[in-house]
Amino acid sequence: MTLCEHMKILSRVQVLKFWFVLERGKIDPLSYKFSSSFPNGSSSELYGKVKVNSFMDDTSHSQDNALKSEGMRKTVHDVCRVLDTGPWGPAIEDALNTFDDMPQPESVVGVIRRLKDVKAALQYFRWVERKTEQPHCPEAYDALLMLMARTRNLDYLEQILEEMSIAGFGPSNNTCIELVCRFIKSKKLRESFGVIETMRKFKFRPAYSAYTTLIGALSAAHEADLMLTLLHQMQEIGYEVSGHLFTTLIRVFAREGRIDAALSLLDEMKSNSFNADIVLYNVCIDCFGKLGKLDMAWKFFHEMKSHGLVPDDVTYTSMIGVLCKAERLDEAEELFEELDSNRSVPCVYAYNTMIMGYGSVGKFDKAYSLLERQKRKGCIPSVIAYNCILTCLGRKGKVEEALRISEEMKIDAAPNLATYNILIDMLCKAGKHEAALKVRDSMKEAGLFPNIMTVNIMIDRLCKAQRLDEACSIFLELDHKVCTPDAVTFCSLIDGLGRQGRVNDAYLLYEKMLDSDQSPNAVVYTSLIRNFFKCGRKEDGHKIYKEMMHRGCSPDLMLLNNYMDCVFKAGEIVKGRALFEEIKAQGLTPDVRSYSILIHGLVKAGFSKETYKLFYEMKEQGLHLDTRAYNIVIDGFCKSGKVNKAYQLLEEMKTKGLQPTVVTYGSVIDGLAKIDRLDEAYMLFEEAKSKGIDLNVVIYSSLIDGFGKVGRIDEAYLILEELMQKGLTPNTYTWNCLLDALVKAEEIDEALVCFQNMKNMKCLPNEVTYSIMINGLCKVRKFNKAFVFWQEMQKQGLKPNTITYTTMISGLARVGNVLEANDLFERFKSSGGIPDSACYNAMIEGLSSANKAMDAYILFEETRLKGCRIHSKTCVVLLDALHKVDCLEQAAIVGAVLREMAKSQHATR
Repeated sequence: MTLCEHMKILSRVQVLKFWFVLERGKIDPLSYKFSSSFPNGSSSELYGKVKVNSFMDDTSHSQDNALKSEGMRKTVHDVCRVLDTGPWGPAIEDALNTFDDMPQPESVVGVIRRLKDVKAALQYFRWVERKTEQPHCPEAYDALLMLMARTRNLDYLEQILEEMSIAGFGPSNNTCIELVCRFIKSKKLRESFGVIETMRKFKFRPAYSAYTTLIGALSAAHEADLMLTLLHQMQEIGYEVSGHLFTTLIRVFAREGRIDAALSLLDEMKSNSFNADIVLYNVCIDCFGKLGKLDMAWKFFHEMKSHGLVPDDVTYTSMIGVLCKAERLDEAEELFEELDSNRSVPCVYAYNTMIMGYGSVGKFDKAYSLLERQKRKGCIPSVIAYNCILTCLGRKGKVEEALRISEEMKIDAAPNLATYNILIDMLCKAGKHEAALKVRDSMKEAGLFPNIMTVNIMIDRLCKAQRLDEACSIFLELDHKVCTPDAVTFCSLIDGLGRQGRVNDAYLLYEKMLDSDQSPNAVVYTSLIRNFFKCGRKEDGHKIYKEMMHRGCSPDLMLLNNYMDCVFKAGEIVKGRALFEEIKAQGLTPDVRSYSILIHGLVKAGFSKETYKLFYEMKEQGLHLDTRAYNIVIDGFCKSGKVNKAYQLLEEMKTKGLQPTVVTYGSVIDGLAKIDRLDEAYMLFEEAKSKGIDLNVVIYSSLIDGFGKVGRIDEAYLILEELMQKGLTPNTYTWNCLLDALVKAEEIDEALVCFQNMKNMKCLPNEVTYSIMINGLCKVRKFNKAFVFWQEMQKQGLKPNTITYTTMISGLARVGNVLEANDLFERFKSSGGIPDSACYNAMIEGLSSANKAMDAYILFEETRLKGCRIHSKTCVVLLDALHKVDCLEQAAIVGAVLREMAKSQHATR
């Protein structure tokens, strides 16, 4: 039996394995074509090809070809009709088996090319293998790959490429290019990159054009790392990399600010003996200049001259633009004059760039003179030149002048859409919304219709001006056939509605966005989450985040930072910590704001001791703290008692050129005042004033509280006086600090005067204020006056706290108002209050003195049961009252408790 006859009975897998053995044995089936290797077969038999006898005469050849083509078309049509009847199954196979002829390679290729479903094509592909017991030809595999490209379905790509690899042939260049380009057109660049990677996995050599096309597409998408991978891959497989490709990569890396990578590519390019051309130099000047690397831009400018290259208009214009951006106008003017003096016809781009440069620094007279200079040289200024001036006038707030120029420009150039958009934006920013609407109407009169940029400007500005109904009206009036709202339109309106508390409307608009096939981005979800939390609907905020994840929208760092901030403010500390870890889990790196939000949230929740650890974690990450971050960390250190560390950070801020703010000084002054380092606190207070920082009531109150607590009341008064001289109004906390200091010094009369002054200044006392006054009055045994304050407090609708209740109950009991004290005591307990030891002892003594010995004894037992400490004096008073009413059994128990207390005190001594 011949080898070909053996192969006919081999299964598909066996044939592929056999080919693999040939490949390993260094036999190239493609080079030999099997024409001489097999005695009774040929390469056409192995691949299933049918060769036409080259010795037939031309007439017979043409007739046979025509008949064959017609028969082939009919076969392809019949097979496709069968395959279209339904999903693959026994019925389809039976129908295909009714065809008398064995499937030929040409017909198989034709069928696959006509099919629209990869899975159906693959099922037919496998059926043919089983039917013919022969492997497919390369053209059939290529047809299958082309179908994958057309349908953008890569589910079976790896499987097919593996089979082709084992068979010893690969996809054609056209197939490779089509696979890559189809996904590029669909903006699925990662899938295109995946096609190249899969082909390389099976040792195929992707087409040169596939590489260059994908690199170009990745350049537009700023995917620098993927571009670099492809470039190195091209070098590995022996493709000659052009200078243009290097230039493309250098531009992308430079624009991303990755200067070291860009310079490394430049060095690599030179090492490959590529001479930099004028295009590369222009790219380097433009990109490095825009990054603020002006010295490097100058270096490239002079280097190109030294290499004999003559700077062109692009070179000069790029360099002028870079200098203008850096506000080095003298050097820009010098270059401009160098360019203009050598030209009879003005370089319009250079003129426009210079006009923009003058306008950006407010030198509009020079910008206007350039317009006149252009006219004198016989070149009418373009609409772009005028738009540059209008843009700069808008940024400088010169609205009236901009409107005048917009009228004057009509002599030289007709305003375009950009002109009207600039004017509308400028007027909206200035709050002149009616004038902006008139400009929009004049645009229509000029035959121009608002584009989506116009609509977005107006909606955004109206939302920011809180004129939501007008913004919604513009949105609803849009003719979607002429001007379709984009993601920016929806985002602006969703955020505007949410910020005004109309979160339900915002969510309805979000659903409308989904219905219009717009994909919400992280900005939209950030707005929805933030505004739901702001309205107190945290559960809805959490649902939005889950919905975003379900829809496959990856959160960015800004979204997670905002979400974490909302969660901490809602008091969900555990969830806040988890979100910080979620940032890392998403492959993102926490920034200064991430750490600031975490530290601030933990400090507010009472976990200020963690500040130290997180601060040093930030340092290890190489994060540079800004003023806000320093303020949060300093506040955390102060609240955790690490005031010295906070003071050091304050000094560190100054050395780094960061100006401490009122928040910075306030935190440190408060921290120092709380640990009685008042002289240092006052020195910082004076330092802040000397730097012109507007100190607020909080800082003054911190000093008043600090001086008051150590009994330096005169200084506290002086601080209060200075506060009022500055035009600031003391708040309730300020007065409470001073009242507390006076009460502790038993200056109760002075406290009463302050209390009255507080009310005279329309500052309403709170629960703390009344508690301080009641406590002070009881302390000097002015219980009746204290009770007056108690009643006044109740009338104001203020709820007394535990200290107030205890103070009042003790005071009433001690002066013999036992009924009132007991009534208050019971009300306190029924309202959920927990009396302390002082309250119990005062009540027991009061009841004992009022001849209510058994009531006092019952309370005595309750006190012991609650675990509260009973004073020896209380026991003596109760014991005396029990003896008077002959309650000897109860007296014996009280006596025993008194003796145990005496023994305990003696043992302690």
